[in-house]
Amino acid sequence: MNGHDVIILGAGAAGLYCAGQAGQRGLSVALLEKADAPGKKILISGGGRCNFTNLGAGPGNYLSANPHFAKSALARYTPADFIALVDRYGIAWHEKTLGQLFCDGSARQIVDMLLDECPPDRVTLTCGVEVANVARSDGRFTVTAADGRAWQAPALVIATGGPSIPKMGASDFAYALARQFGLKVVEPRPALVPLTLGGEDVLFRELSGVAAPVRARAGKTEFAEAALFTHKGLSGPAILQVSSYWRRGEEVGITFLPEAASDWLVEAKRDRPRTHLRTLLRERLPDRLADALADRLGLERELGNLSDKDLRSAQSQLADWRFAPNGTEGYAKAEVTAGGIATAELSSRSMEAAKVPGLYAIGEAIDVTGWLGGYNFQWAWASGHACAEALAQSRP
Repeated sequence: MNGHDVIILGAGAAGLYCAGQAGQRGLSVALLEKADAPGKKILISGGGRCNFTNLGAGPGNYLSANPHFAKSALARYTPADFIALVDRYGIAWHEKTLGQLFCDGSARQIVDMLLDECPPDRVTLTCGVEVANVARSDGRFTVTAADGRAWQAPALVIATGGPSIPKMGASDFAYALARQFGLKVVEPRPALVPLTLGGEDVLFRELSGVAAPVRARAGKTEFAEAALFTHKGLSGPAILQVSSYWRRGEEVGITFLPEAASDWLVEAKRDRPRTHLRTLLRERLPDRLADALADRLGLERELGNLSDKDLRSAQSQLADWRFAPNGTEGYAKAEVTAGGIATAELSSRSMEAAKVPGLYAIGEAIDVTGWLGGYNFQWAWASGHACAEALAQSRP
């Protein structure tokens, strides 16, 4: 039986960072990972360059049943704090767009940095651990692996993420463990995920590979980025963003030509009466998309032969084109999982479960889901940091 101050389950972003911070504070840490190596999802993130934070990360960039929960951790560990760590290791980075920071080189640099942050005399990383049982008795947790190995500590941190990208070994283990200890779980669902189309919308699948800048809306939330048509439906940054807010049965609104003036077609009729709508759309959009929209709008005559009413109707449709997704591409294509261990069960300052002293949860396992663009990594660092601080303060 291996005795430690804390057992951390999961050596992903949150678990690795928490382990390093806890070890640097003098705690003996057993970091257990199911996969054969740590940080596998980090390595594939950002196209292999790891979008490790976002300059603008704040509470408003996260979804949660309690939108206030993330405030404390995010305020105490900011993007500037993580950037300082990256700079200290001499890792070159750049801002791609919208505050998104990427490594100039490889995501491997971030994983190596997180491992280097773990003091070898304090943090013991063990990979290939298939957890068979977790028990708590007399204020101590015992984690037993399928092969019989066991670890014991007064504190246990759940950092095993959610079920998104199962091919990387992701599962709902965190939720099952939380429920075992009586914690509620907000129903998980795929987030930052492509949407699928059916019915009349299925015709848009013929545009597979076509992308355009749009404004996309789900409910009251909208994002201005690119949308991409796929052979299954809709993807691209704007769609991935709104997918986190979308609910089955709802529509998604798309504004094509988001920069166009409100009465642009009527003005074009006066300036260029012999031009066709199809021609105008082709000037502003990829040809295949322009043709598809023109076909569905059905206004084939010259603009001068169309009424202002018809043109304003077309303007309105292009400004709020409605799609009715019939689903998503699921956890296999989801970048993250929305929902998770209910924040009502946890302290926003320490990440500790109120009902179970010594039990903590961090990162994606919690019902805190960031936007696309480095926000989920920032939550991993911030929640891991908050947890490590609390672990150090609670040590006898």
